[in-house]
Amino acid sequence: MTLYSRVRPLAFTLPAETAHDLGKRTLRAAQSTWPTRTALSSAYQYEHPALEVDLFGTTFSNPVGVAAGFDKNAEVTHALEALGFGFVEIGTVTPYSQEGNDRPRLFRLREDEAMVNRMGFNGQGMDRVRDRLEADGTPGFPLGVNIGKMNSSSEDEAIEDYRRVFDRLSPFADYVVVNVSCPNTPDEFDEASPEHLRAIFETLEAENDGDVPMLVKIGPDEPEESVLELVDIVRQFDLDGIVATNTSTSREGLESPERSEWGGLSGAPIENRSTAVIRSIAKHTDGDLPIIGVGGVDSPTSAYAKIRAGASLVQLYTGFVYEGPSTAKRINRGLVQLLERDGFDTVEDAVGAGLE
Repeated sequence: MTLYSRVRPLAFTLPAETAHDLGKRTLRAAQSTWPTRTALSSAYQYEHPALEVDLFGTTFSNPVGVAAGFDKNAEVTHALEALGFGFVEIGTVTPYSQEGNDRPRLFRLREDEAMVNRMGFNGQGMDRVRDRLEADGTPGFPLGVNIGKMNSSSEDEAIEDYRRVFDRLSPFADYVVVNVSCPNTPDEFDEASPEHLRAIFETLEAENDGDVPMLVKIGPDEPEESVLELVDIVRQFDLDGIVATNTSTSREGLESPERSEWGGLSGAPIENRSTAVIRSIAKHTDGDLPIIGVGGVDSPTSAYAKIRAGASLVQLYTGFVYEGPSTAKRINRGLVQLLERDGFDTVEDAVGAGLE
């Protein structure tokens, strides 16, 4: 039994967002000194050459990252690095601070090993995030920045929102993700319409003097033809990849009493659907478009399934909440064993192997 397995029942007596904030404060304290960061690294990091992935012009020491939503304001990037993750995606970052939706807005579905969130793009805004990255320094592993719009923005204002955040934070980023698939923000217009996406990508392409890799995050609930239409737009603008997938509005097969809460579902129940979307994209693009797979990753097996379906990297959030600080180490160690079992020398060799 791990220390986290003993502590988790106590943490789960707190409201989910309160526990999350407490956890981040603990990580913030842990990363504040060199000895504590070193202690975390010694306990939780796992390195193996088979895990390295070269993508987006940089090297990921392992393919397991933390998804957007966990560290919205870049407060604990150094602690997450020390815990053995291969990268982190901060955000979603908006131009200005906003409160998001009313609390409670984050719910644990324990029976389903899932969560529902309706945070609503709460965050401190791009200037606070930039100040923190300048003060703390960027972490020693790749940093993704997930960018979004203000909840009150019109369709035209949203494009300017993306441009502002990109301009302010892209110098710190190893890649930037445009988030147009959040189910927890106001539906003032169709954010994923082809016309709107083209306007966003044209604007950011003109702004991208530093040639920062750009990706788009898609949801799991769209029919396959809509997903592939978006993929074709991504390829038309020569974007660098796709993050698949965001949270889901589906509640099929859930058992937890909290399943009736509205918002985006994450965790184990969306694992198969997100993997199916990854597989569909990889087949449609013949494996030429990099994919970051997210949705239900909580074990070596679930991570490996997404890699074999076509994902070069994977991310988790809910799995981290349920499994604790040793999550990355456990998944990475298991991945090495799975690679050796199947005769692959590296993670890169296994990407898309299940499509054959």
